[in-house]
Amino acid sequence: MNITIIGTGYVGLVTGACLSDLGHTVRCLDVDEKKIELLNKGVVPIYEPGLEELIIRNTAASRLRFTTNYEEAIPQSDAVFVAVGTPSSNTGEADLSYVDSAIETMAPLLAEGTTVVMKSTVPVGTTRSMRDKLTTLRPDAGISVGSNPEFLKQGAAVQDFMHPDRIVVGAQDAQAEKALREVYQPLLHLGANSVFTDLATAELIKYASNAFLAVKLSFINEIADLCEQTDASITDIAIGMGMDARISDSFLNAGPGYGGSCFPKDTQALLHTSHVHGASSRIVASAVDVNRNRKAQMIERVVRILGGDVSGKRIGALGLTFKANTDDLRESPAIDIIRGLVGHGAIVRAYDPQGIENARPLLPGVEFVDGPYETVVDAEALVILTEWPEFASLDLARVKEMAATPTIIDFRNLYDVQYVADAGLSYHSVGRASGNV
Repeated sequence: MNITIIGTGYVGLVTGACLSDLGHTVRCLDVDEKKIELLNKGVVPIYEPGLEELIIRNTAASRLRFTTNYEEAIPQSDAVFVAVGTPSSNTGEADLSYVDSAIETMAPLLAEGTTVVMKSTVPVGTTRSMRDKLTTLRPDAGISVGSNPEFLKQGAAVQDFMHPDRIVVGAQDAQAEKALREVYQPLLHLGANSVFTDLATAELIKYASNAFLAVKLSFINEIADLCEQTDASITDIAIGMGMDARISDSFLNAGPGYGGSCFPKDTQALLHTSHVHGASSRIVASAVDVNRNRKAQMIERVVRILGGDVSGKRIGALGLTFKANTDDLRESPAIDIIRGLVGHGAIVRAYDPQGIENARPLLPGVEFVDGPYETVVDAEALVILTEWPEFASLDLARVKEMAATPTIIDFRNLYDVQYVADAGLSYHSVGRASGNV
């Protein structure tokens, strides 16, 4: 098929590259001329394992192109995917201005019988509104619409796309369903699970999924707090809970709270949608409140461990991104925690394998260094904020020697409590006996 992806952000770029690798001819379209220029030079503006290789391979095979020209891309398309940003407004409502702009610009250029697919995460009813708008703008063009939410984990997005746990499609009619079955035929042929449903249901599956995972994370963090009051182990509790097939062990890692581009935005958007429709979302609202307070709690814990005052004290910070294997800092707990420590007067030296350049404008006054051990020099404490694998294998003897005070505050529970104690360091983790903060 000839496919156009509007938007070369995280979702659009991964989707376009992967669809081209499945054999489709794909044009990735964006109004950002600088970004398209970089992509045409083989420079990928985001860090995602495997993505650069995918783009280089399919660009060389002429299956993948990048353009800013609607007139070039849209008329040749059998399907157009809208994958533009839908950021949160001050009220939590999703901002659909980029979606509206894409629809209005593409509408006069669509070939007869084109299927337009909503890939962006949008509130329930948005794809139906897109259908109505396209029908008004092009009443005789036979355009059909579909909803195809993404379920890509940052750091594993290429793997998730090529080996999905499910493909969700909402279709306006048989034409849209047929087109989307053809798009995903290579994966469906290999046995990928799929749900073909109506537009509203497909949209809500996305929000419900992310909100449920956010609830799991907030839940386990509250249980971790209880563990700290009862000398129980959150690690063993998560293992025990995860053995129940009805629960699973995914998203039961206690820590500094969730972040990223999806969970904070999607939970707020779901709350707004529920309010508009007069439906209760008290569980999701509670999860949001727990997560909002979590970062402040982590700041308070560092201050308490360092004697109640961090003013003028050196603190090493490992991790800036909201999770490992990405350069994304959106809603990252690490950024908020570091800001809070700086606000309390701490002198922070930070390192992250991929997030430093994006973090520089967000953290004025923070010193960024080239490796994990440089953060430790003369530090009163080393705070682990992101679960990068390299942070879990530090030479603890070297850390002890370089630090002013041999203290590790591990908000990701990367180390065994006894192992760090045997190395002669003071160790504080989350929700674990003898390693609690």
